[in-house]
Amino acid sequence: MITFLWPLAFVLLPLPFVARRFLKPVDPGLGGSLKVPFFAALRQQAGQGNTAQKAPVWKLLFASLIWALLVTALARPAYVGPEIPLPAEGRDVMMAIDLSGSMDERDFAVNGRPTTRLGVVKEAADDFVERREGDRVGLVLFSDRAYLQAPLTFDRDVVRQLLDQAQVGLTGQKTAIGDAIAVSIKRLKDRPEEGRVLVLLTDGANNEGVMDPIKAARLAQELGIRIYTIGVGSGYSRDLDEGALRQIANLTGGEYFRATDVQGLAQIYRAIDRLEPVSGDPLHVRPEVALYYWPAAAALILAGLFVLMTLWPSLSRGLSFNRKHPQGVQS
Repeated sequence: MITFLWPLAFVLLPLPFVARRFLKPVDPGLGGSLKVPFFAALRQQAGQGNTAQKAPVWKLLFASLIWALLVTALARPAYVGPEIPLPAEGRDVMMAIDLSGSMDERDFAVNGRPTTRLGVVKEAADDFVERREGDRVGLVLFSDRAYLQAPLTFDRDVVRQLLDQAQVGLTGQKTAIGDAIAVSIKRLKDRPEEGRVLVLLTDGANNEGVMDPIKAARLAQELGIRIYTIGVGSGYSRDLDEGALRQIANLTGGEYFRATDVQGLAQIYRAIDRLEPVSGDPLHVRPEVALYYWPAAAALILAGLFVLMTLWPSLSRGLSFNRKHPQGVQS
């Protein structure tokens, strides 16, 4: 819809009529100037007659229209569109998921059927991402090396789709936990300090990569990035380095969780939700498009036409005189 940002400007509309009604007109007399007895006859011959005492109606209408357009422009008309939701400024949550060969083990059960570790992780992580409304979410996948699968984004559906497409052993069979932390830090370090979070999930120990996990955790600590670590695997897992995962979490102000079944993993993600709550409902704004330049431009064009039409009789008489006397008086 169209609205006016400064509607009080319309109180100026009657100003010219009030001034014309109550202010004393300028004295047309010439005071001590030379009075020419036959000046009235000259005015009559020039086509002005007595109309100079009163402005023509078309001039009043023209001037009134120009003034109305100027006041309308001053009132700042604008088109206000429908409400558009804007995400509230939330956290930046990076998820690092292990794709090493051991994530293919079927030691979880869903509805009584054996399920791979990665399958259970996907389901729980998908639910976690879906609940992070208002947050930017990113995805890092790692095995022999770590790589960014999805940069931080408000589009959680894209992150969920990319997570669903992840496959065990996509980049090898080993586990580069330190590299995964380093890649995540690189993406989080330029974000606002208070909302930077990394959720790292693995079922093993660091046995590949160039970055030591503890050194990477200390770098995250210096940058104020919190790391929540999750160890996956039912019962006792000899490959899982719980000590390192716990140390990483403690160094950075996060927590370490152990997931031994499907329900436990879901509860862990909900616990992280409580520790890092979402920002709440998104903000709503109405986009505004300024329209004041339309009445302002129309007023400018009409003012030009008004001046041209007012001066045209004098200009036409001057042109006519020049055509009749092109060279002036010759001696």
